[in-house]
Amino acid sequence: QVQLVESGGGLVQAGGSLRLSCAASGNIFNMGWYRQSPGKQRELVASITLGGTTNYADSVKGRFTISRDNVKNTVYLQMNSLKPEDTAVYYCNARGIFDRDYWGKGTLVTVSS
Repeated sequence: QVQLVESGGGLVQAGGSLRLSCAASGNIFNMGWYRQSPGKQRELVASITLGGTTNYADSVKGRFTISRDNVKNTVYLQMNSLKPEDTAVYYCNARGIFDRDYWGKGTLVTVSS
């Protein structure tokens, strides 16, 4: 059973930065971050494969950077130049064996204008 523990959310002013972390237990492959704002569907923010290939939503390209430490089984999301529209609950996602998806409990990011 894979468990994901997220940290790093909080309140920041527009233009500021935050770094999210997600530590995983167990065997995992692709990892990523999703977010969900009130009244909206959960959307992919960024993902990273075991080999380090990354993918970003257009809305965060150039501002967010996803990375991972395979020794620590941890994925990071560095968020710079934050905007009020980035306000959401951010969820860590990991794909394990047999393509099973695992989710963290979520961490709230609030960007004030």
